[in-house]
Amino acid sequence: MFGIVPFRNNKINQRGGWLDMDSIFSDFFNDASLGFSGAGAIKADIKENDREYVVEAEVPGARKEDIKLELKDDRLTISVERSEETEEERSNYIRRERRYGSASRSFFIENVKQEDVTAKYENGILSIVLPKSETRKTNSRIEIQ
Repeated sequence: MFGIVPFRNNKINQRGGWLDMDSIFSDFFNDASLGFSGAGAIKADIKENDREYVVEAEVPGARKEDIKLELKDDRLTISVERSEETEEERSNYIRRERRYGSASRSFFIENVKQEDVTAKYENGILSIVLPKSETRKTNSRIEIQ
């Protein structure tokens, strides 16, 4: 035929059973080790009805104190910064581990009554209700000279 070979990212076969150091370090220091995973790390659903926008964001394992919300210039930003330290002492054995991670996500949401925005965090889900403003920004056409 055309000599088409299926692509497989099989690092073991490519290197005869040995993995390169770059892949070992990238696997070890990925976002999942920090408690967040994937691009953007904060997954969210945004719903809209006649009265409001509702944002539901997944922030598992975070504490309410670790989450920061900001609404500025029609942009809602959800930020999470997490740090965790573990210290364990036994006879002749000391272990201390640290984990730090941060993630943020921004959304453009216009015509919001900022003073009436509410947020609730429960079971790893951050729910934000953004009531719509009665006054809408009008679009204007700009003539080019």
